[in-house]
Amino acid sequence: MDFRDKTVLVTGASRGIGAAIAKAFAAEGAAVAVNYLSNAEAAEAVAMACRAAGGDAWAVQADVTDAEAVNRMVERTAEEFGKIDVVVNNAFRPYAFDPEKRKLFWDTDWADYRGQVDGALLGTYNVCRAVLPVIRRRPGGSIVNMATDLVARPTVPYHDYTTAKAALVGFSRNLAVELGPLGIRVNCVAPGLVYPTDASRTTKEDVKDAIVAQTPLRRIATPEDVTGPVLFLASSWSRYMTGQVLYVDGGLVMG
Repeated sequence: MDFRDKTVLVTGASRGIGAAIAKAFAAEGAAVAVNYLSNAEAAEAVAMACRAAGGDAWAVQADVTDAEAVNRMVERTAEEFGKIDVVVNNAFRPYAFDPEKRKLFWDTDWADYRGQVDGALLGTYNVCRAVLPVIRRRPGGSIVNMATDLVARPTVPYHDYTTAKAALVGFSRNLAVELGPLGIRVNCVAPGLVYPTDASRTTKEDVKDAIVAQTPLRRIATPEDVTGPVLFLASSWSRYMTGQVLYVDGGLVMG
């Protein structure tokens, strides 16, 4: 894929899946805005890796749940690169995938749901609202939102996290219908468990083994496994796809 002359904004890109996505776009020639919340050193390291891979990159701080901060981030990115062609909404509220320590439904407060909805949905809403005036200036814009295969198959019922991601899928499909006539596509990538990331670092080996045993490809995904589907949905190769959820979980969900 060729992303030369394309500008990509990746939120939550200082580590894990977001960092892998940013570097993958850069390797295909893109200019990448590496969004981060607090770890400036890690974000700059990702930006340096992007430049080393052959693209241009710039680390930009913003809390995606803060609309004013997001507006500033988008303005600065548009000033730095002149345009924004692709947005990957990867940032989310920190979460630990630990089946033994998860809250059961009767222990889950509404504040837990609200926290995850703010991370997954409010953050994406803020970014989409801020970036729309910029991305619609050029034809062929693409928005990729990071969901989860737990929406289709709650292997472990992480109530608050999965509910927030399900809301994100609904948001994305409504947005796809509305932005389609403007030439902007909106799709979701829904990974299964990805290791290693900060969220999965506490996932125990027996849990991973159980997931592997149910997965046709018989392994857990790495962050790099997620990058190809994201780039595909951002590229002209998927120019007639919008409102879709692309599951990236080794076949655990077949829907």
